[in-house]
Amino acid sequence: MLAAGIVFLVVLLALRGASANRYVRGRLLVSSGLVALYALLEALRAYAPLSRALTGHLAAWAPLVLALGLIHALVALAINPWRSDRVPDRFPHIVQDAIVIALFAVAATLILQERILATSAVGAVVIGLALQDTLGNLFAGLAIQIEKPFRVGHWIRAGGTDGLVSEVTWRATKLQTKAGNFVVVPNSILSRETIVNYSEPTPETRLEVDVGVSYDVPPNQVKAAIREAIRDEPLLAPGRDPDVLVADFGPSAIVYRIRVWTADFTADDRLRDAVRSRVYYAFRRLGFEIPYPVQVHARRRAAAPAGPGPEALARMLAGVEVFAALTDEERGELARGAFLRDYGAGETIVHQGDPGSSMFVICSGEAVVLLDAPPHEVARLSPGQFFGEMSLLTGEPRAATVVAATDCSLLEITMEEFRRLVLADPVVVERVAAAVAARREELEQRRAAAAGVAAPPEPEQSLIGRIRRFLRLTPAYSERPLN
Repeated sequence: MLAAGIVFLVVLLALRGASANRYVRGRLLVSSGLVALYALLEALRAYAPLSRALTGHLAAWAPLVLALGLIHALVALAINPWRSDRVPDRFPHIVQDAIVIALFAVAATLILQERILATSAVGAVVIGLALQDTLGNLFAGLAIQIEKPFRVGHWIRAGGTDGLVSEVTWRATKLQTKAGNFVVVPNSILSRETIVNYSEPTPETRLEVDVGVSYDVPPNQVKAAIREAIRDEPLLAPGRDPDVLVADFGPSAIVYRIRVWTADFTADDRLRDAVRSRVYYAFRRLGFEIPYPVQVHARRRAAAPAGPGPEALARMLAGVEVFAALTDEERGELARGAFLRDYGAGETIVHQGDPGSSMFVICSGEAVVLLDAPPHEVARLSPGQFFGEMSLLTGEPRAATVVAATDCSLLEITMEEFRRLVLADPVVVERVAAAVAARREELEQRRAAAAGVAAPPEPEQSLIGRIRRFLRLTPAYSERPLN
């Protein structure tokens, strides 16, 4: 038998060297140790001067050590892949350990029949009563490992707690909550609870946000405004379009349910905050009312938001170089027809390549100018600066993306208002076109210097012609003398 132990030891060591699976190699190392212990016991029994009683004990227990070593090795070799470094999903460590214990119990019964059978009944009763909860957790843990309702790294709800599965043991499952705390849930409780797995079948989770809007605004307009407001939110899952549904006709408002998807379950509160913030600023710009809850019929007049008056806006336009040549009266007329727009930090004001027919002047806050492919910041705009003048004058697509770096208040001047001013005073076209041409020539020279090439500017007369065509000025008007 000593020779058989040595042979088994050599074979196990050879198999360990041939396997690329670290788990199998570790298991075979343990098996080799058990077989080596068996060989040592056989050597002591054969060659050491031991008493008859000790020799009898060695003869009885040495086969158990050999059986445990061989069973341990056979389970590892039969279940796990040799050439890939992984553990099968259906047979994790805890399941393989359970198989080894079950097979070893059978082997021990066969090897030590008299001793095992004499005490099995009493021992089973004692162990069952003493370890009732432990055995319940053990078998529940085995069922969890085999059925795989969740894995380590999944977000689940169990026992009324949302948490990230960090460890599954024989006795319990450890969850890490969003607050950073550990919650240990016994497996026996998990087996009786309803488990919600937020990470499967897909890692994307749907969230819902409700918002109420006045009955005066048509639902289709509200839905379009909400989709536009949240389309650039980075926390949204890509490829998942948000849904906007009419959820209820409430006492003071139509309730809209915004359904969005996120791939980051930990960001659910931040995503709800971002959606609500973006919707608030969008509704504020569009004049959509979010009514106050009322219990009686009483109209409450909302206080007008604080902002600069027409005179202050006209003075601000005097500092904008494209409007500096206008008269005070003309700038006042332009300011009275413009719109104040509020944007929250992180909101996109205009997108590169989108059509446009207005320009913006920054009244307060800061904005950054981004160019795509890849997006990178090229300028930071502060109060008194402007952008979008070519879209206002010629209808060109937006040349860059502009994002609010902080909460911003912007003055938007539309093509319709500018056209009304031009129809009243034809000289405005010449003055504004000359300022825009000078500014554009300066920018082109900077870009050409950075690129090391020469870029001829667009002639002023050509720019004036494009402006007249975009503003739909009649040929007779275009031919009028401009003094």
